[in-house]
Amino acid sequence: MRRRLALLALPLLALAACQQPAAVGAAPASVVFFNQDSAALDESGAAVVAQAAALAKERPGQAVRVRGFAASTAGTPGFNQALANARAQHVADHLAEAGVERSRIRIEPRGALAPSDPSFPTEARRVEILIGG
Repeated sequence: MRRRLALLALPLLALAACQQPAAVGAAPASVVFFNQDSAALDESGAAVVAQAAALAKERPGQAVRVRGFAASTAGTPGFNQALANARAQHVADHLAEAGVERSRIRIEPRGALAPSDPSFPTEARRVEILIGG
């Protein structure tokens, strides 16, 4: 029971840890989480991208930055960099398919990131979508 509660709280804790201060006029970061060694969007990730695309379309003059990360708990640095890039590219492609102009989308792969809690590396396996700023 305790482990299940911890698993349920994890996405909220990870999201809070990932939030970056928004610049004036910028929207808070939307965060998409990924399974280990995967750049595929699951249903919840696709929903986050759809919401971010809708927000981006409401703010047509603002840049959309897509930052990709990977966990440092597995794989070589080169593999993790490529995985972070693939995640960011995949999210950028879905944003464009949802109607966000590609010229507004800037991909920023960040590579491996050590999770703050190694037993829950999910927070490092993410893409942040930042609109504006």
